[in-house]
Amino acid sequence: MAWWRQRTERGVAPWVRTRLRTAPGAAVAFGVLVLVTAFLAAALPRALDAYETKGLRQEIAGAPPAATSVELSAPQPGLEIARSTREKAVRPPALAAVRRAALARLPAPLRADTTESAYGVRTSKSLVGLNHWLPVIDAPPRFTLAAQSELAAHSIVRGGRLPIAAGDLTADTRKVEAAVTEATARTLRLRVGSVIDVDGFGGAPLVVRITGIVEPRHPQGGYWSAEPVLRTPGVAADPSLPPQFYWEAGLLLAPGAAPVLLGSQGQPELYWRFAPATGGLTAQDVPGLVSRIASLEGGPELLRMREIAGSTATVATDLETVVGSYTTTRAAITPVVAVAAFGIGAVAAVVLVMAGGLVAVRRATELALLRARGGSLRGIAGRLLAETAVVAVPSAAAGLLLAVLTVDEARLLPAVLGASAVALLACAVLPVRAVVAHRRPRAHAERDDLAHVRPGRRRTVAELTVLVLAVGSVVALRRRGASSAGDLLVSAAPVLVGLIAALVLVRLYPLPLRWAARPAARGRGVVGFLSLARAGRSSTVGVALPLLAVLLALTTAAFGGSVLAGVSDARDRAALLATGADARIAGPGEVTPLPAGVAGAVRKVAGVRGVTAVQIERTAELTSGGAGAKEGLTLIGVEPASYARLARQTGLGAFPADVLTPKGTSEGVRTGGVLNAVASPGLARRLGHAPRRITSLAGDVTVRIAAVRSRTPAAPGADFLLVDAAGLEHSDPTTLLVTGATLDAPALRTAVRGAGKGLSVTLRGEQRVALSDAPLQAGAERIYTTAALAGAGYAVLALLLSLLQSAPERAALLARLRTMGLTPRQGRRLLSLDALPQALLAASGGILTGWATVRLLAPGIDLERLALAGAAGRVPVVGASLRTDVWSLLLPAAGTVLLAWAVAVAQAWWAGRRTSITELRTGGMR
Repeated sequence: MAWWRQRTERGVAPWVRTRLRTAPGAAVAFGVLVLVTAFLAAALPRALDAYETKGLRQEIAGAPPAATSVELSAPQPGLEIARSTREKAVRPPALAAVRRAALARLPAPLRADTTESAYGVRTSKSLVGLNHWLPVIDAPPRFTLAAQSELAAHSIVRGGRLPIAAGDLTADTRKVEAAVTEATARTLRLRVGSVIDVDGFGGAPLVVRITGIVEPRHPQGGYWSAEPVLRTPGVAADPSLPPQFYWEAGLLLAPGAAPVLLGSQGQPELYWRFAPATGGLTAQDVPGLVSRIASLEGGPELLRMREIAGSTATVATDLETVVGSYTTTRAAITPVVAVAAFGIGAVAAVVLVMAGGLVAVRRATELALLRARGGSLRGIAGRLLAETAVVAVPSAAAGLLLAVLTVDEARLLPAVLGASAVALLACAVLPVRAVVAHRRPRAHAERDDLAHVRPGRRRTVAELTVLVLAVGSVVALRRRGASSAGDLLVSAAPVLVGLIAALVLVRLYPLPLRWAARPAARGRGVVGFLSLARAGRSSTVGVALPLLAVLLALTTAAFGGSVLAGVSDARDRAALLATGADARIAGPGEVTPLPAGVAGAVRKVAGVRGVTAVQIERTAELTSGGAGAKEGLTLIGVEPASYARLARQTGLGAFPADVLTPKGTSEGVRTGGVLNAVASPGLARRLGHAPRRITSLAGDVTVRIAAVRSRTPAAPGADFLLVDAAGLEHSDPTTLLVTGATLDAPALRTAVRGAGKGLSVTLRGEQRVALSDAPLQAGAERIYTTAALAGAGYAVLALLLSLLQSAPERAALLARLRTMGLTPRQGRRLLSLDALPQALLAASGGILTGWATVRLLAPGIDLERLALAGAAGRVPVVGASLRTDVWSLLLPAAGTVLLAWAVAVAQAWWAGRRTSITELRTGGMR
């Protein structure tokens, strides 16, 4: 007879189906918990992969194409070769064949973007244009001639036509056609039909006729920007003394005209330029990419390229420098992210263990009965495992699928491992807890409440071990910093601190309850005493695990919120230091005096609160001892009252206005020929206390240091010397510093354009937004935000699980007391006071633990890379340290207390609607 028929005939209901039908709500809740936890465990590594990959691609895409392009080049064929063979080697078919072979031999993971790649022949040394009508700076312009492929596909003809190679051009040809870009034509006064005589072709110059003017389709792409001179002319200088400046531009020949360049003295070379394709690159490809680039530049891969391009071919690129910059930034950010990942992982694990442990406690009587009736540990554990796996495994699989669908472009294996670990833990908690608790059959359960249980030696040793680990991790983090993502001890520092706090609070938990119960026992009412007595007799598991989960969750939330607050503060500070105010208006280089009407026009713009005009002289000099040596400094002329107000409002080196204008002197009048000055610390040390003579274009002045400040709005990132502008011989403002919390940026720019030409407007808000654009930093912030929110959520969930576990017992107690005359109002008070001690302990402990964790770990957490890694060189250096965020401490803790109170009130209301007989029925699991 088949096995399924035997089971049916026995009439025994399957264990798993029976248990799931008995408590469907608990099964669904457990499944949701596993699903959410598995989703977080699977999404976290995928999010790390995704933002690291996006950061790598953006780093390469945002770098200049001249730095990221991989260029294979070879000198012109040797003169010992027949001329026809030399000319054939530079014609388009031969160059295209080498390009195809080189593309096939590019080592993975390096791949080329063929749409932005190019090949051809060019003069590596620019040649002089001989025409007298060409614009001259100090010397005649020079031209780079390039016969580059696919010009038609990368340009739009704006005038004339593209050049062609008419006939069979050779090295002796002296007439060719060329095209130029609009920028080249505009700068060098070229038009269709212009003829340029280019020197450097032996006896007679090369006659280049301009047949077309083109506009680049993608001017910032690799085709045009890998060699910018072909797109935009620039000013160059020869190495003579004094240097001679000249224009340098590019002439685009037809690909078939490449043999003509063999007759030049411009050192013609063959080149094949490959723009990197970033679409397939991932963060895991970085080590292989760096290795392959090194091999291409001077290793086995270079030898393979020489097999197709010639024995003298070379490969050059700065791509490894770009990738190295990305690697440095990632290495600085990853350890900080690892702290958050470790924290949220520990919280999730504790909550899962707590959920399984609470189920085991609630079913302790059932399992003890099975054990007493002969049930084996193996059989009981197997059934509990099957019961849990039916819910946990599909839920974990659903969480994994949701993570894969939510976060793309990431590896699958880490996500599978994370979700599998969650499923394994969820399945194992209940069986393991049951086996440990029921190793021996017992006639009745022993008391395990806090009033009866005393810590044993093993527990004391374990707690001391955790204490040693916590102290070691905190000391290591403070000394070394979060410098390595693989240092688990350092990454676990916040978790270990929270664990120590939980262990201490569990030991101290009965004491305040006993102290509070004594006066309550002497009172007339019974509600206070009963609630405190019940709280003091809570089970060890019912207090320890929820308390540990809540403390870890609140610590993680506080640490994550503090990191985000520190990053935000650092970026706000950096944006302020980059502008000195809410907006900064200046001419080129802040050296040109502003037009007279600019300040008035800016004051009329909506949202402008104040306008401060300053004169910045960066070429001022201090006469030093010894042969009249000069030392450079930045001299700033200000109006004392308005500038002192600006410094006070921005918090950048505030000082009293009368420091620059002493009492008893009229504004702008010198005191004995000496001006008071405010200096930066470094400059103050150089100047000393005696009056010193300063030479500048604004006039020579003698200054005396009256105050020292480390920052000032006009020059927040440099050494400076502030003086009263009225004391300068030539006082012409060069910069406006504008304040206003609600500046109308378009209106401000319109007003500035209408008041003068060439003025730049830098807004503090735009600088702040630019600091948040980098994918590495944005991804790390999202992970910390998720950690803070998940920590708060798990704290609430842990407390909710604890309250729900003891809900039947509280309901039964309330029903018994109601039969003795307890009023509904007293019932609500009883349940509220019964739930609050544990919630208050967890909330207060979480606040203290979070505050202590931030204070202990702040010296070892450097947030500057996380906050400002993408702004190196663009903003002054600022410190970015961890600081306590009050909201991250108080909001989650307050939420846990409010939730505990709300659940208690809701249970009292619901219990009041049910009869005492329902709650006290025989056989109820109370």
